[in-house]
Parts: sequence; structure tokens; C-alpha cells
Amino acid sequence: MLRIVVLVSGGGTNLQAILDALASGKITNAQIAAVISNNPNAYALKRAQMAGIEQVCISPKTFAAREDFNRALLEKIQSFAPDLIVLAGCMVVLPKELIAAYPNRIINIHPALIPAFCGTGYYGLRVHEKVLERGVKLTGATVHFVDEGTDTGPIILQKAIEVRPDDTPETLQRRVMENCEWIILPEAVNLIANGRVHVIDGKVVTDGGDK
Repeated sequence: MLRIVVLVSGGGTNLQAILDALASGKITNAQIAAVISNNPNAYALKRAQMAGIEQVCISPKTFAAREDFNRALLEKIQSFAPDLIVLAGCMVVLPKELIAAYPNRIINIHPALIPAFCGTGYYGLRVHEKVLERGVKLTGATVHFVDEGTDTGPIILQKAIEVRPDDTPETLQRRVMENCEWIILPEAVNLIANGRVHVIDGKVVTDGGDK
């Protein structure tokens, strides 16, 4: 049984997608051990509570130094002995020590088709604003492993949608979440939980072929 710790910062819609997939059987051989937020007001913590999952808040604002926060975060995560860490709208820059402790065991959902519209500064609504500014015809979401770069880890899954002429950043953000993020994040978790994801020469291969 794959033990998962989910890191969140806000509303937790991607967390909810995972919870729903677990409840419906779309994700098998997995369980969420804990949900950790850097934001005490994150609604994601309420979602975890309603699902009967342990919730923890570790805010960097309560520590005198960033190093103290980083140490506390790593220790708390390790206390749950996770097999997989899922970043589901987590707005915290992960410490290098955490990434080093869980190589190819941390995944993130990014609201664009990496390698386009990613890297430092490309998060939240800003991603969709940039997509519309550039006039691209396709956008989407990417699930990838986390390494020490920003959105540079091996890609697990991607899903694309068309950009509509009347899209605003807000409508595009919503459609990417509903039609991409909430689909491929649970799918990636399920693939990993069932041993179907392998990283070979820096690229992800799934049983049955490349993804």
C-alpha cells in the first residue's frame, strides 16, 4: 500500500481530485497518510479533516529562520514514512534536503505543458495570463517528478486542451483544472501506486510504453 503525504497551500481542489479517485477506486493500492499545509487557513486542511485524514500546518512564519522551517518540514514528513509526496497546489519552495531524501518520489502538478510556460515565476493565474498573451492554441497541465530545478523533473503525464478565443485567465485556469489537472494527477498517483512508473535515463517510462 503506497503511503502518500500531500503538501498544499490553498483550496485543495487537486487534493479533492485524489480523494475522489481513491473513493471511487480509480486509484488503488494507495492511501493518504497526512495532508500538510504551510497556510493555516488553507481550505485543503478542511477537506482532509472531512475525509478523516490527519492534517498538519507548518508555517514558515512561525520560525525564526528558514532553515528551522525546512528542518521541521522534513522531520514532519519523515514521521509519516511516505512512499510518495504529492505537491497539490503547494506554494512552498522545497528545501534541497527534502528533495534529496525523496528522489523520484515527489510529484507536482503544473498548469501548463512543460517545457512551455514553466520555471521561476510561472505559477497560479500568471501561467494562464502568459498563455493568452502569447496567443498559443493549446495549453494544459503536466505531472512531473520534482528535482532541484524549477519544473525540470521527468515528465510523467500531460494533457492538453484548446485555448478558446474568448478565454480569460480565469476561465482558462478553470478549464485546465477541470479537464486536465483533476484527471492526470490521480492517474499519475495510480500508476505509481501500482508500480507502473519507472525513471530510465532521466525520462519516465510506464509499463506499456512511454508517457
